[in-house]
Amino acid sequence: MKGKGEVRTRRSLAQHWLKSESALESIVRAARCTKEDRVLEIGPGTGVLTRRILPLVQALISVEIDRDLCKMLVKEFGQRENFLLLQGDFLELDVESQLGNFEKFQNQNKVVANIPYNITGPIIEKLLGTIASPNIRPYESIVLLIQKEVAERIVAKPGSRVFGALTVRVQYLAECEYICTVPAKAFHPAPKVDSAVVRLIPRELKKQADDPKFLETIVKLGFSAKRKMLRNNLQSIIERDELTTILEELQINPQARGEDISVEQWVELSKKLKEKAKQNDGSENKFDNLDKIDIMDEDED
Repeated sequence: MKGKGEVRTRRSLAQHWLKSESALESIVRAARCTKEDRVLEIGPGTGVLTRRILPLVQALISVEIDRDLCKMLVKEFGQRENFLLLQGDFLELDVESQLGNFEKFQNQNKVVANIPYNITGPIIEKLLGTIASPNIRPYESIVLLIQKEVAERIVAKPGSRVFGALTVRVQYLAECEYICTVPAKAFHPAPKVDSAVVRLIPRELKKQADDPKFLETIVKLGFSAKRKMLRNNLQSIIERDELTTILEELQINPQARGEDISVEQWVELSKKLKEKAKQNDGSENKFDNLDKIDIMDEDED
């Protein structure tokens, strides 16, 4: 999902060239770039977004996997003092380690990315980290053009049918804002589904999990069978009656499903489950091997 229609796309890299001026303008506005910003761009493609961002920022580091596109980008932007191109797979690349001799481009504070649908999850995880291991140097903002369905799940509210484990994982780490829909016809070739622009602002919740790793596992277990109530999905670690009591203490409907409770309530639930374990046997050993349980997450189907 990148630049101009004249350039041949590679299906193996899930390339679709963005051609909509309004969509490009929406991405730039959402990024809120200033002359103090050092921006990381993932997947510049033919440079339609690069061209718009460069005049606005102190430095732009672009990461592109396609060697042929890299040649084009170097030809057009190679002489710009505030532009640096890294060729490689972003998921495998340690960007900061590549910038030892380029102080001007170190410590990026914002991200702009137009990313392939099939690696959206891994890219978001690399940018934000996980509940158990957040990015130790979070960005000020992350603006992404992604599949609309995934965008809707990321920004979903409790009670929504699309609220899921992905929602909890991302919203635990960031404020999430749906900027705009980008229809399939805005690309060449047109993908089979619509896209959307989202903005993620990394943050810390007012109430952090006492044991983030445990929370991460509980969330995955809680959404392992999305149509089932929590007291069924969590019965492998706690008796149904005990969980009902905990839910009532948290003022949560005992018949609630995973999508019915907020991120903050998930945090509180994880704390209560730990407390219950201590009350029952004086330890938390019951949960020590939870991360070894093979759980099918609805976000990974």
